[in-house]
Amino acid sequence: MIRPVSPWVYLGPDTTAHFLTQRRARVPRNFPDFLSAYIKYAGVSEAPTRMHFFSGCAAVAGALRRRVWLPMGHFRWAVNNYFIFCAPPGIVQKSTTVAIAMDLLRKVPLVNFGPEVITWPALVKAFAEVTETFDVGGVPHKQCALTLESSELGNLLDPQDRWMMDLLITLWDSREGGISKVTKGSGSERVINPFINMVACTTPSWIAANFPESIIGGGFTSRCLFIYADAKEKLLAYPIYHMPADMAEVRQKLIEDLTHISEVIAGPYELSSAARAWGEAWYENWNKHPPRYLQEERFLGYLDRKQTHLHKLAMIIAASCRDERVLMEEDLQLAETMISNLEPDMPKVFGKMGKTDDAVQAERFIQFVRANGPVSYTTAYQYVHAAFPFVRDFEGIVAGAVKAGLIQYDQDTHLLST
Repeated sequence: MIRPVSPWVYLGPDTTAHFLTQRRARVPRNFPDFLSAYIKYAGVSEAPTRMHFFSGCAAVAGALRRRVWLPMGHFRWAVNNYFIFCAPPGIVQKSTTVAIAMDLLRKVPLVNFGPEVITWPALVKAFAEVTETFDVGGVPHKQCALTLESSELGNLLDPQDRWMMDLLITLWDSREGGISKVTKGSGSERVINPFINMVACTTPSWIAANFPESIIGGGFTSRCLFIYADAKEKLLAYPIYHMPADMAEVRQKLIEDLTHISEVIAGPYELSSAARAWGEAWYENWNKHPPRYLQEERFLGYLDRKQTHLHKLAMIIAASCRDERVLMEEDLQLAETMISNLEPDMPKVFGKMGKTDDAVQAERFIQFVRANGPVSYTTAYQYVHAAFPFVRDFEGIVAGAVKAGLIQYDQDTHLLST
């Protein structure tokens, strides 16, 4: 049975269950839990709290780099993640939300950011500039770690570049050794132990227009966590008037804690006995009873990789509040809760893929009625007239929506409602 962690409880419009932990770090830090402190620091905005949570996670992952991992026998899990913030344009200030966390991470020594556009030559050059060696128990380890940040995913990568998408898949898997490519100009180029932690922003429309179905069904997107929002959590016309007086001091303390995480924590994680028991029970339940709304073909890759997502996030959560490299049951529970809260919105992220323009406009019409109903037939038609200039086409859309039970039409009042 999946039990919620008791310490933090967040109730808000985005229905995310948050857990503001009571745990105390056993080494000197400014805050007992970086993530809870960060959420409070960044929360003076209109974005949903879970966006701040995952932005904070991206910062912790970027600070940890490839210095920590969870061994799994023939392979290992690292903390690198591909966090994709997705929302319709102009709703929740995605890039601004992400930038709050990345601004802190950029102040951490030895943390490096990658190129603004991913190409093989750019990556090779960037990796070469950040190669470093760290020590774990007297054994040297080499890494080439980068964080990629982009306010527009389309500026960072080209989904049609199959080789590059395959490379990102390999990088997410964090295999030991390296990656190489034979080039015409330089011969064979090789990067040892690369690590990419990505945080980017996009819209459902861009995904529909640029991602082929083959990418959605497997590979790349199943390795991403999509943090979706289509509404503001709260309204703040002038956020500056809501900033606490000690904002600058808190910012500096958060940077110091990120620096501490980046310098002190290194080596393999292990599972506590309670965490292992919980993880085994969860794994069996997840495989036998996956959510029905994720059982369509495009989500099968994600279903298979959720366990990896869960443990990557659990290591970040653990590092947020303590230096001991042990995953506790509560770390796995929190990771599972936060990831599971993203899943009901995954169909919205990919909902426009494969749809005709008429189907997209029909959905827009239904959403308009849901948001504003009851509305008059005339008002609704005015809203989508540009898409359906012929009355018969609009009447067909209305009739179809009514027969599908998506909206109701009152013949006497000529009102549309849901």
